[in-house]
Amino acid sequence: MEIACIAIGSNLGDRVRSLDAAVALIAGLPRVRLLARSRYHETAPVGGPPGQRDYLNGVVVIETELPPLDLLAELQRIESDLGREPQTRRVFQGPRIIDLDLLLVGEAVIDGQDGLTLPHPRMHERRFVLEPLAEVAPGVRHPLLGLSAEELLERLDESGADDEA
Repeated sequence: MEIACIAIGSNLGDRVRSLDAAVALIAGLPRVRLLARSRYHETAPVGGPPGQRDYLNGVVVIETELPPLDLLAELQRIESDLGREPQTRRVFQGPRIIDLDLLLVGEAVIDGQDGLTLPHPRMHERRFVLEPLAEVAPGVRHPLLGLSAEELLERLDESGADDEA
């Protein structure tokens, strides 16, 4: 069993309903056990088309037997089931009814294999990821940087950077 961390976000429609539904569907996956979920954090959109509504973001921590690529496929299926249109995957930082990003799966390091990069390549630069991650899994370590979620958030606070990537 591996610990996996998943970022969840929404800025279209009933954001709370979309996030709650995603959490329930993730928790219902076979060979998955929900360990924790953060509260929802409201944040301004980073980049993307102008005029977007604010996002609600959170993090879910699970224990899973699923290999990372199988877990990614399940998350993409959940996005589709909840109404995410395929074309929104091609709009970088665009509005989304639901967005599920696999942040970490244990100590796995994957470099773009079948569309998956682990750890998530920008997670350490994004407050909207690190705040909810540090809330529910402060000690989880970034396998490349060797720093915990809490340490990554502190480093972001000290740098004064705020989601510039």
